[in-house]
Amino acid sequence: MAVPSITFSEDQAEAWDNVAVALRQSGIDLDDSLLQPPMSEKTSVLAVIGKAGSGKTMLLAELYRALEEAGVDVISGDWEGRKRKDRRTLAILAPTNKAASVLRTRGVPATTIHRILYTPVYDPEYEKIAEWLAGQGDRPEIEGLTDVALDRAHASYEANKSIPAALAAAGLRGSDFITGWKRREDPLDIGFVDESSMLDEKQFEDLQEIFPTLLLFGDPAQLPPVQSSGGMVFESLPAPRIMSLNRIHRQEADNPILDLAHALADPALDFHAFERMIEEKAQNDDRVVMAQRVEADLMARSPCLVWRNATRIRLIHAFRAAFGAPDDELLSGEPLICDGIELPLKHRKKRLDLEARGLIKGAQVIYLGPGRKPGFSRLHVIGAEDPQVSAASIVKIEQEGDEEPFIPFAARMGATFLHGAAVTIHKAQGSQWDTVQVFAPDIYAASRMGRVEAGQPLWKRLAYVAITRAETQLRWVVRNRLARPQGTLRIDDLDVPAAPLKLESEEP
Repeated sequence: MAVPSITFSEDQAEAWDNVAVALRQSGIDLDDSLLQPPMSEKTSVLAVIGKAGSGKTMLLAELYRALEEAGVDVISGDWEGRKRKDRRTLAILAPTNKAASVLRTRGVPATTIHRILYTPVYDPEYEKIAEWLAGQGDRPEIEGLTDVALDRAHASYEANKSIPAALAAAGLRGSDFITGWKRREDPLDIGFVDESSMLDEKQFEDLQEIFPTLLLFGDPAQLPPVQSSGGMVFESLPAPRIMSLNRIHRQEADNPILDLAHALADPALDFHAFERMIEEKAQNDDRVVMAQRVEADLMARSPCLVWRNATRIRLIHAFRAAFGAPDDELLSGEPLICDGIELPLKHRKKRLDLEARGLIKGAQVIYLGPGRKPGFSRLHVIGAEDPQVSAASIVKIEQEGDEEPFIPFAARMGATFLHGAAVTIHKAQGSQWDTVQVFAPDIYAASRMGRVEAGQPLWKRLAYVAITRAETQLRWVVRNRLARPQGTLRIDDLDVPAAPLKLESEEP
């Protein structure tokens, strides 16, 4: 077997061997880093499951590196070269921009499922640059681009392997070189899907049509998708196709947040005992905080996680009031959550354009200000590779009870948004933030209800998902209070371009 660059635990090594056997059937030999014709045309779906800290991402990253070393082409979703008979392909996917960006920070070139289902169509002139950068063509001569600009593109591509980033370094914008988007017609070979607990049945079917070999990475302790008929898609696989990682690795062993997450597996642990455990951790480690109030400043970038919609709406209104936001408009810097795109079928190209740029359901967005046309917003899509977007927008600020939401910003049709200062724990799945605030009174309310899901008390599943969203610090908020902000909302911490964006050139 090819020796990975790290030492695997016993369960990781066993999972590696099982995956290597499946890849050998598809013509990829990890032992000798060789590509061969597939031994079978059968589809193969496997799952690697484990709780937070069990090494799923570590295993995914090592498999990616081994496949790249074997000569497999990694498809990023931003450009694909000419199809070759001897070419073998791998795509590493996540359901959301944020989940994909978490992998990218760890050196894994992940993209969203949407970016693989829908591929960009390049202007033929600028595609020559992409072919040259990818080693599939000669250095081109492009009218309007100097040798210095091409050198900048080449240096950018060598550093991060992104065609759009390289073309941007040459002074081009996405609207210059991407003329549209189309549904993928040609299948790929191998798909890795992180955060697969978020997949619904339709996405799973779409992925199986594209990838003969599909490897799902997921956490069985998370919550199933809201729209699912029951459990998670990997739970429907035969037992031999599911590999479980159980060991918590050394680098995670002293993490108090993960200690709390794994303590929830104890069937004898009730809510009050769990909260006492949090209090004890907080006394000895500043990575856990028993907070007396929600911090408004943190909500601008890291939403407060709640269970009940009524709590979410109250916190959003408290957040807006704390920053002095008027009822009839948005302030620059307010966080939003994309709730979908409302466009008729005749505007399918515009829908694909927006989705490919990261405006998919659940995307976290920061409002930058109004666009040049009425109803348009300038937006920063958190976690997207090219985050600055301008689009026709419908923003809904929900009210308590049965009242209709008020709409401070609206086009006739376009991308729809809810406020993002607080989100439900269900919607937070797949995302991570440096600091996470969890609204404990909601978790307590769930514990009082006594509901059980998949053999686990609901409050424990909610608590597990919520606290494992925190990368550095968990703030367990025990009071229904909001701290006043220390400053104003800001956007200067985002990469905001000086020039207007071309995506708003035509209203849908």
